[in-house]
Amino acid sequence: MDSIWTRTADMPEFAPLDGDLKTEVLVIGGGMAGLLCACWLERAGADCALVEAKRICGGTTGNTTAKLTFQHGLIYARLLREFGPERARLYLEANRTALGRYRELCREIDCGFEERDAYVYALEDRRKLDRELEALERLGFRAEFVRNPALPMPTAGAVRFPKQAQFHPLKFAAAIAGGLRIFEHTKVLELGPSTAVTDRGTVKAEKIIIATHFPLLNKHGGYFLKLFQHRSYVLALENAPAAGGMYVDEGEKGLSFRDYGEFLLLGGGGSRTGKKGGGWRELEDFAARHYPQAKIAARWAAQDCMTLDGVPYAGRYSRGTEGLYVAAGFNKWGMTSSMAAALLLADLLQGKKNPYEELFDPSRSMLRPQLAANAWASALGLLTPTVPRCPHMGCALKYNAQEHSWDCPCHGSRFGEDGRLIDNPATDDKKKRFKTDREDVS
Repeated sequence: MDSIWTRTADMPEFAPLDGDLKTEVLVIGGGMAGLLCACWLERAGADCALVEAKRICGGTTGNTTAKLTFQHGLIYARLLREFGPERARLYLEANRTALGRYRELCREIDCGFEERDAYVYALEDRRKLDRELEALERLGFRAEFVRNPALPMPTAGAVRFPKQAQFHPLKFAAAIAGGLRIFEHTKVLELGPSTAVTDRGTVKAEKIIIATHFPLLNKHGGYFLKLFQHRSYVLALENAPAAGGMYVDEGEKGLSFRDYGEFLLLGGGGSRTGKKGGGWRELEDFAARHYPQAKIAARWAAQDCMTLDGVPYAGRYSRGTEGLYVAAGFNKWGMTSSMAAALLLADLLQGKKNPYEELFDPSRSMLRPQLAANAWASALGLLTPTVPRCPHMGCALKYNAQEHSWDCPCHGSRFGEDGRLIDNPATDDKKKRFKTDREDVS
């Protein structure tokens, strides 16, 4: 189940840490967010090191659909309604700036960077699109309504953002990683003030950035309540018509489309991790109906951290953790949001003011409706009297027959049938092989 990106990229390899290390800044996590944090800090002259428990970009970054856009679904009408025009405008500006930085970097990197228009479509309710267009006009950005987007099924129209982009994420990551001090296969076991104890030695750092997809410290920040994880699926199709742009459904369970070379990337079938969803079967059924001549060249799945309010967490890990920072919760828009978070953190660690600090502040109010849903999911998982159970916080795991894994519906940890850890926030394998009695969530 390798993605089309992992099949077509030559990723550099880095040796593990060998003994103790002292550095100004330590970045924990070698996905796109961690690499970009290290990149901007290194360019600013900081003494910076990055540790990764496995291989760089071996998780979500290698399984993205790699859209570079500040069109994040129908987000601006909601931001305007819930947060007001100032914060909605800041969100747009932060992500537009992030896209601009990618555009600058990709002039020197051969990573398939291509400008494409981005579309968010609605299957039935055009009023949602009209509200988004009105919100964008209030924010000073002129998007366009498209009555008949080039999709294989009928829609109510789409909102178009011109001159967005797409790229090959691993070719980009390989290029920026080349000049960084990186230690792979170096797992952080314990964090203390200005200290990270790894399985390869102890790192002393004045400042530490945790960029591990799901933050690894439970006792600070409340991230186990502020985040939940969502799983989604992708097919790379041969002999399918080109999309000609990047398309996403405004609905959470809709489909996405983009091209990569001769392939059409069809995404969707998602659900909260550990809950029932359509998976690849939903995508296969859609492809059979609408692209009967197409063949499946690759399939993979991605896992995304979702925040309480749809805005990422980037900044101080919590109010009580001096010198500790975080980048997490990119809500399925990890490429652009990783860049926005990295630019913010690079400024904060250099003592510079950044206009987006308050917008992305991880310590902002948790009083959102999603908080109750997260707490309820955790309570159900804890009270369900079945085994096996997740070592993270003890929730009952559910079997995912499509991916042959055991998934946690509380916080999104995943394990192979042999008990091997696949996705965090759990930090260790299950010590015993799972039994074969399964509750299927596929």
